[in-house]
Amino acid sequence: MGKTVRELELQGRQRSMAPTKKGKRKKAGKQNRKTAPDDELHRKTMLEVDTLKQHLVLQRDIARRAMSDSERLKQRLADLEEELERAQGDKKDIYEEMIRQYQHLQRQTETQIQRLETENRNLQEKLAACQEEAQQSRADRAEILEEKHTTLAEMQHKMDQMETEYEKILHASLDRVVSKLQTAKISWEKEATAIHLEYKDQLKEFGLNPLEF
Repeated sequence: MGKTVRELELQGRQRSMAPTKKGKRKKAGKQNRKTAPDDELHRKTMLEVDTLKQHLVLQRDIARRAMSDSERLKQRLADLEEELERAQGDKKDIYEEMIRQYQHLQRQTETQIQRLETENRNLQEKLAACQEEAQQSRADRAEILEEKHTTLAEMQHKMDQMETEYEKILHASLDRVVSKLQTAKISWEKEATAIHLEYKDQLKEFGLNPLEF
């Protein structure tokens, strides 16, 4: 097995093409005896050559399949690398999209926070103004009520004074009326008595009894 296939083929060809000596018939027996081992050796050599050829064909087939597998593996590796690049690109796109959405959401959140802070500040200002207005209204109402109570108290005091004065005036007027009535009564009684006496005297002058009337 140490010789190559080409060396074995050349050796077989040289042995098969070796010239024969026709003039030496005496040595025919010896030549026949030598040819048999040579043929056996040639046969073995050719067998080895065929075996090596088959082995070489097998090795070539294995090599072709290995090369084909290698090409397929290279293509598969290239496809995987391409898929990996696409995946990395998609991942990068997804990451960039996530960052963009996060930044957009952050801006929206900041805008909403600013709007809520502004609304809260405005509401606090309105609340403070309403509280101040309500406090002022309570103060004004308390002042109005105090003034009203003061006015009512003054009016009640004046009414009490007027009532007292009216009572005094009424009593004085009634006293004067009663006094006048008493004076008039006395005067009427005197006049009635004088008239009665005058009529009585006149009846007596005519001879009439005043008791009958």
